[in-house]
Amino acid sequence: MSVAPISSSPADLELIARPKSQLQYAELRIRVLEERLRLMRIEKYGAGGEKLSQAQMQLFELEPVISEMTEQAESEHAPAHRSTKKSVKHPGRQELPANLPRVERILPCALDQRVCKRCGRETVVIGYEESSQLDVEPAKYFVLVTKREKRACRSCEELGVVSAPLPPRIIEKCLASDRIIIDTVVSKYCNHTPLHRQSVILERDLGLEISRATLDGWVLKVGELLIPMVAAMRRELISGSYIQADETPVDVQTREGRGKNRQAYLWQYSRPGGTAVFDFRLGRGREGPKWFLGQFEGILQTDGYAAYDQIGGPKMVHAACWSHARRQFFEAVQLNPRDPVATPIVARMDELFAVDADARCKVLTTAGRHFRRQETAKPLLDDIRSKIDAAQSVALPSSALSKACQYALGLWKKLIRFMEYPELELSTNLAENSMRPVALGRKNWLHIGSPQSGPKVAAILSVVESCRRLKLPVRDYLAAVLPGLADLPIRCLPNLTPAAWLARHSDTKSTVVLAWRDLQPRRF
Repeated sequence: MSVAPISSSPADLELIARPKSQLQYAELRIRVLEERLRLMRIEKYGAGGEKLSQAQMQLFELEPVISEMTEQAESEHAPAHRSTKKSVKHPGRQELPANLPRVERILPCALDQRVCKRCGRETVVIGYEESSQLDVEPAKYFVLVTKREKRACRSCEELGVVSAPLPPRIIEKCLASDRIIIDTVVSKYCNHTPLHRQSVILERDLGLEISRATLDGWVLKVGELLIPMVAAMRRELISGSYIQADETPVDVQTREGRGKNRQAYLWQYSRPGGTAVFDFRLGRGREGPKWFLGQFEGILQTDGYAAYDQIGGPKMVHAACWSHARRQFFEAVQLNPRDPVATPIVARMDELFAVDADARCKVLTTAGRHFRRQETAKPLLDDIRSKIDAAQSVALPSSALSKACQYALGLWKKLIRFMEYPELELSTNLAENSMRPVALGRKNWLHIGSPQSGPKVAAILSVVESCRRLKLPVRDYLAAVLPGLADLPIRCLPNLTPAAWLARHSDTKSTVVLAWRDLQPRRF
């Protein structure tokens, strides 16, 4: 007896398919959530270096097009226990700076060494065996007593008495000298020592009680004096052709009764190897860079933050950062160290950075680097684009790899702008490096005291960072510029900016060479 087949209606098939689709969706969601959890653990407990391990590099055994340049770049970050690592020759004893003063100390021979052991006659000095060590003399505080000469004519008493004029000071009638005020500023914004800690040090070492409020008044006065100077630095920066921009959060005390600080932002604008200017803003909106850049029509290089869009002049060129694009894919590699999709993309991007690194090693000019890019980087870009397109088609929605692909493809036109403009760097690492002192200081001094103090703090940071980039001693610069700065006309300030000051006072004209470590992909 045959049994008739059971027919399934469309409604029955839909009921059967629904649990399957729900199960697939649940599995995909679990994979995405597990990925996010792994990423959080990596950020908290993982290694700080963005490097491909040897296990990841073994994935390229089937990739014959990988260049020796990439292998060399990655091997520099490989574990120390690798047997294939070449031994590095010791550079030898480090030479102490020639500009440091030399203090000689002569050690005489002992008494029994001054007499010849054979004839008993006294020996003579025929020379010295020299050795040099870096030494330090602890800071010595003293009271500077200034006596102004007074003169008068004994024959013409009606003319009265004249006194020697006082030199200009940073803060008139201040208890501390200019050097103490500058030392306070440098200690906070270069050495990241909070004012409270400086007050404690003075009381501990000298028995001198100077309140934190007094030190804060000195610092804010310096910031107030530097605000017009930084305005001149901004005009100097805008008149150029290339700016890198970035921003970082900073807490501000607002005393609004909310019981917590408000998050403000320090926006940083700079030219690689040149002037850096910080702009304090209470928000992260577009109005900040829109005001700062005005009608700037050069190259603006930033990350993918949307606030940098639709600003500047009509001819402004907006470029993106390859380090940020690489970082997105490296996060996918961290989640899956043997990822056969994301790992090749990271390696190809490393090859792209290696092209510029090789140009720096060979001290090529901008034109020479541009020719090298046209010759070598073009096929790399084509390969990177094809790999990203292929990765996007297989990546899970909302996964780290999918987000990395969307980020890179959304900025692709801005990422490849360096092929058109020779002066453009691959990344904004120099701009991000300028934020590191802010991040270090923020861990110590915690917040800015008020919104009104923000522009003054930004002015000090602008001068300090510009001096660091230009290798200009910040103490010497502040000591030369600050006294009497309030009485100078505005038209004189362009000649006193750090870049202008360096150009006028340098003995020899030299170009600022960007350090290798400043231009490599950021390590987190």
